[in-house]
Amino acid sequence: MSKTNPGNFFEDFELGQVIEHATPRTITEGDRALYGALYPTRFSIPSSAAFAAACGLAPHPVEELIGFHIAFGKTVPDVSLNAVANLGYAELRFHRPLVPGDTLRTSSEVIGLKENSNGKTGVVYVRSTATDQHGAVAIDWARWVMVHKRDPEAPAPEATVPQLAKVVDPADLVIPAGLDFASYDLAAAGEPHRFDDYEVGEKIDHVDGVTLTDAEHMMATRLWQNTAKVHFNTEARPDGQRLIYGGHVISMARALSFNGLANAQLIVAINGGAHTAPAFAGDTVYAWSEVLDKAETSVPSVGALRLRLVATKGRDESMVLKGEDGKYAAGVLLDLDLWALCPR
Repeated sequence: MSKTNPGNFFEDFELGQVIEHATPRTITEGDRALYGALYPTRFSIPSSAAFAAACGLAPHPVEELIGFHIAFGKTVPDVSLNAVANLGYAELRFHRPLVPGDTLRTSSEVIGLKENSNGKTGVVYVRSTATDQHGAVAIDWARWVMVHKRDPEAPAPEATVPQLAKVVDPADLVIPAGLDFASYDLAAAGEPHRFDDYEVGEKIDHVDGVTLTDAEHMMATRLWQNTAKVHFNTEARPDGQRLIYGGHVISMARALSFNGLANAQLIVAINGGAHTAPAFAGDTVYAWSEVLDKAETSVPSVGALRLRLVATKGRDESMVLKGEDGKYAAGVLLDLDLWALCPR
């Protein structure tokens, strides 16, 4: 009997199956430091303990995406080790800010299965839940991933595609306990733009770009204990290239969005997201955002901006997401729909 894990293939998944993922992971200050070394992030709350405390958040939280990457990485050996690509996200909520010392473990339930027409791959839909050391939910989300079949002749399961909400209702956003922007320091934050300064339909070109490298994306992906073969092994893809982990592009775009959205301090939900094209070392990533909606929260000093965050290969000054044919414009790498909290 083999003692090694080859990962699950499409035919190994069953509707309703619950998977407890291995290796709980404790967040450390090292994660904060490495995140800042890998991505050009400058948001004040995760950067400054004093700034965070002045906003009612003590102890000092890390970037929300650190928790997401760690929780997501737990799922890879069981869900997407044999993936062709991660396709999208929905209904993701951050239930509280995470701090060094918090320990995350993740479980997933298979909520949908659909074989592709080529008979060689299928799409697996899972709902994953990350809990902390107390057993409380820290992050939960749905995602779907294209996975190889072990045997193309294996019978296909009945197709089941879950109905997922297009947007997290603002009433369901979890506002961190104690958060208060009444004494918000705009000078320290780096920009003067508050909630009321943004208009629905407004687009923001974040201007700056970062060229991806193999060394950095592999380091980042290892940091989150994501073991997907396509990110490391040049023999895992026919083209011989290492595919950039989609979360690496998300964090890069989020960090770049500081220029124009410095006060969109906390991501509280991801409504949906799609990795629309692969990214590889040598690609230069730029980002732009569109304000999709605005909502009040239960805290008078805190507003919620619904933002479309788009990452592109090469700068796209036209900021066009899709062509007249409804297909994504050339160069679009990421289409992410999120809620972020901003001072009013």
